[in-house]
Formats: sequence, C-alpha cells, structure tokens
Amino acid sequence: MINFINRLSIVIIIVFLQSLFNGVIAKEKRNKPNFIIILADDLGYGDVGFTGSTQIKTPHIDALASDGVTFTQGYVSSSVCAPSRAGLMTGRNQVSFGFDNNIPRGGLPQFKKEFKGLPVKEKTIADHLADLGYVNGLIGKWHLGDEEHFHPLKRGFHDVWTYPDGGHDYFRSEPDGKSYLAPLECNYKEPQAITYITDDKGDECVDFINRHKDEPFFLYASFNAPHTPMQAIEEDLKLYAYVKDKKRRTYCAMVHRLDVNVGRIIDKLKAHNIYDNTVIVFLSDNGGPCDSNASINAPFRGQKGILLEGGIRVPYVIKLSEKLQAGSVYNHPVSSLDLTPTFVSMAGGEIIAEDKMDGVNLLPYVKGENTEAPHADMKWRFTISACMREGEWKLVRLPDRLPMLYNLKEDVSEQNNVAAQNPDRVVRMLKELGDWDVTRPHVLFMEGPAWRKNQLSKYDKIYMLEQPRR
Repeated sequence: MINFINRLSIVIIIVFLQSLFNGVIAKEKRNKPNFIIILADDLGYGDVGFTGSTQIKTPHIDALASDGVTFTQGYVSSSVCAPSRAGLMTGRNQVSFGFDNNIPRGGLPQFKKEFKGLPVKEKTIADHLADLGYVNGLIGKWHLGDEEHFHPLKRGFHDVWTYPDGGHDYFRSEPDGKSYLAPLECNYKEPQAITYITDDKGDECVDFINRHKDEPFFLYASFNAPHTPMQAIEEDLKLYAYVKDKKRRTYCAMVHRLDVNVGRIIDKLKAHNIYDNTVIVFLSDNGGPCDSNASINAPFRGQKGILLEGGIRVPYVIKLSEKLQAGSVYNHPVSSLDLTPTFVSMAGGEIIAEDKMDGVNLLPYVKGENTEAPHADMKWRFTISACMREGEWKLVRLPDRLPMLYNLKEDVSEQNNVAAQNPDRVVRMLKELGDWDVTRPHVLFMEGPAWRKNQLSKYDKIYMLEQPRR
C-alpha cells in the first residue's frame, strides 16, 4: 500500500511538472512576436503615399507606415529581383556566395542548372526561425531556384504556395504551362483557380494567419505586383481613368490592388487580436523599371537593373511589436540584409560569427539605444557594375566611363558628378571597393551578354524626378 501511494505521488508530481513545463512553453510561445514581410515586386520608390505619391492612393500601406518606423534611406542588396531576394532571405550580401545575376532561363552552357539558385549551405531567415519554434509560410514568388534542392520546403518553410518562375500571368495558368503560365504549386491544399493573382495571394495570406494565429509564425507575403505583365482588373482601372498613359494607368491600378490586400492582411491580424504582437515589414525587392512598367522612382535617378539610387533605394517600413512613437522616422541608411538578424534577435535567437551576417539587428538603433549609424559603409555589385556608400558619399564604378561620385546629402537625385573635385576620395573609395570586389567568390551562374549592354544604357536615360500631380 505504501509503495502504491509513493508511486502515485511520483506520478502526480511528474504530471504537475509536465503541466507546469507545458504552461511555461505555451507562455513563451505567446510572448514571441509574429513576423510578416510584405514584399512588392518592381515598385517605384515614388509610387506610395508615404514616399510622396498623390497620384496613387495607398491608404493601407500608409497606415502601416503611420504605425511603424519609416526608413528614409532603406536599401536592398541588388537592383534586380533574384539577387535582392537572396540577400533578403539570408542577411548576407549575396555576392559573398556567388549570387550575382538574375537566374537565367537556359543561360550559358558552362553553368550547370544544379547551381542556379540559393546555395543549400546558406541558412535562410526561415531556417533560423524554424529552429526557434516558428511555423513559416511562403505565399507567392520565390525566384531562388527551380531545382528540387532549392525548393522553399527545403529552406525552412512549412506552408508554401508559389510558382516556379520569376513572375506570373495575373489571370490564368495552364496545366502544362511554362514560365508565366506555369501551374501554381501548393503543399497544403489543391490550389484554387487563379482569379486575379494579387487577390489570390491575399486569400492565402489571410488563410495562413487563420491557421496559425495561436502559434508564433513568419509569413513571407511575396507579391509579384506591380511586376509585368501589365494586367489589372476593370474596377481598378476605372479608379484611375484620369491617368492618360495606358501603361501608367494599369500600373496605378495594380499598386492599388496590392494596397487593398495589404489592408486585408492587417485587418485579419486585428480580428484575431495579434496585430500588436506582429512585426510587419513592407518594402520592394528593387527600384521600379520605369521603361517596362511605367513606375516612378522620384526623387531618385535610375531604375531597376542599375546602381543609381532609383535602382536600390526602396520604400521601407517596419511596424514593430514594441510600441514606439507613432510615425517614427529613421534617417540613417539601412538594408534589407538587416531583417534576418533583427527577426532572429526579436525571436530570442542569436546571430553568431559563423553566420557571417552583413546585416545588423536594427532594434537598438530605432529605439535610440545606439545612436551611431548601423553601417559605416555599404557595398553593391551587380554583374558589370559596383558601387559603395560611405556616409553621404556614393561612388559608382562602371566599365565604360570614369568613376562617378555623388554627395547624397546635397544631391539626392545624383545630378552632379563631383569626382573631379574630390580625386583623393575617389581613389580611396575605389581602392576599398575594388579590394572587396576581388575577394568575392566566382559567380554561380550568369545571364547572357546582351544584359550587360542593356544595363549600361540605363545610366544615360532621363528620369522623372518629381511626382506627377494627377
């Protein structure tokens, strides 16, 4: 009888301790913030309200900016889609692991298809967060490799709704379709037929939140709007009937529909009472390609594909789970590379030296605990071009002309090349940029040579530097 009582006591104690442990774990999970990255595709810097647009109405994106921190000098790590996303997903400058080009369809024969993607040894933001107990979802564009070993399900994501190419038709797909007509891929259900793909992505984002509202989650809401093809729904086109240029009118309508679905995501978070505990980032993967989708990067010169400000400086907002002054503005340069270390730190993890991060945890900076600039300098390389920013100075290096130097504090539109007036600075920055460049590894794959000439021509175009009135 005594042995029975002792055994019963032990069982009761074990059950009590297990219950206590489960309660601690449950509380810890509840206290972890959720994370959402809302990534626009080829959005012009000047085409949302909080960056100055009066032509395109983006009330939901603007409300997010009002609730969070607006970074007036927010950069991405490349001026084109795939390399920029590789940096965003890893927190590392992508040229440090050979991801220097967009992923080519076919491409040059000397580059094997097995290497056309984000190297499997690189740890993604989703990998880091999965290790910390998060459930991770990718809704939309991946563009980091189509081979099986690059698939997002093998890169830390649990729920995936995507398509294999770097873009998609907005209204349809085909069962055996290729490129922009490829069928949708989904691991948690049979994908619904496409209605309008921006809305369909909104549906999936809302559904992901519904499924995972009671556990810490990371949602990568990767929209392809307003990337080509230029396709909008009729009711949105009517809203912008006053815009005379047809392509620009379609672009405005596409950005409007993106904003509507940002609003749907926010509304669902609020409905589940988890908005305050969710960190939300909004940015674009690169500057707008003015010549293909009628975007405007005002007040910056340049566009997607080049390293002037219009190609790499993007609308950038973080709505934190911690309450800061509403509508805070942060004026030092920051990077999309900073998101991975920021999220990992906020989730209770640690970035170690072996991770070789180029990004930094932004939280101490935006909270005012660290008043220095997060980055002493920033460097970019995209195929034949490279640039460096050091304080207010920016050096651009191209193969067909002398280096260009701009003082961004005095000349944000990069109109006045002052290299001739500052030869010592040019030599020093050129040496530092070159030393960094030649220590990067060989590229893993390369686009065809026609893109090099195409890239150079964009440096000589005339760009709209003011917002359209109407």
